[in-house]
Amino acid sequence: MVVELWETVKETITAYTGLSPAAFFTVLALAFAVYQVVSGFFVSPGEHRPRSTEDYPQPEPLPPPVQLGEITEEELKQYDGSDSKKPLLMAIKGQIYDVSQSRMFYGPGGPYALFAGKDASRALAKMSFEESDLTGDISGLGPFELDALQDWEYKFMSKYVKVGTIQKNDGEGKESAEPSTNTVEEASAEVAHGETSRSIEEKTEETTEKKDVANGDAAKED
Repeated sequence: MVVELWETVKETITAYTGLSPAAFFTVLALAFAVYQVVSGFFVSPGEHRPRSTEDYPQPEPLPPPVQLGEITEEELKQYDGSDSKKPLLMAIKGQIYDVSQSRMFYGPGGPYALFAGKDASRALAKMSFEESDLTGDISGLGPFELDALQDWEYKFMSKYVKVGTIQKNDGEGKESAEPSTNTVEEASAEVAHGETSRSIEEKTEETTEKKDVANGDAAKED
């Protein structure tokens, strides 16, 4: 079978080129060699080398997350991605997470860049991009919205590192209320002390008067 095929090929070569099979393949080899030599003048050898992974720019490694502790919402705004030297942070239900590894989503120009540097609990629950919803206030949300927010929180807890919490404003109210309570108590104590002092003085005066009267009576009797 192979012999018959080879004979057919030789006859075809001779019929179409007028050359013997040996001459045909010799010409073909010479043509390929000439092509390699000529192409070498126009293309540098380096371009034929397959590019390794080292030829592609490698992203810089992310710095380890820095624990911030308790910060205010105003301080959180500094980590919205506008400063590339600072981590990219975002909060859910008062818990702050480092989302620097997803800068393509939450960084400048990303689809969720609006949420960076803020507590976006309400916006995530409602899947809203309205400025009024960029808040941690989740009052008035329905059960489906709260479930959606819970899913977001689970996702952030499993994927990102928690680096802090948002400072609550209730502490200021408590601090201001305590001094006022103490002031009232101190005032009451002062009033009570004054009344006690006056009562003692009055009793002392009464006793003195009684003694004087008694001494006067005694003198009269003498």
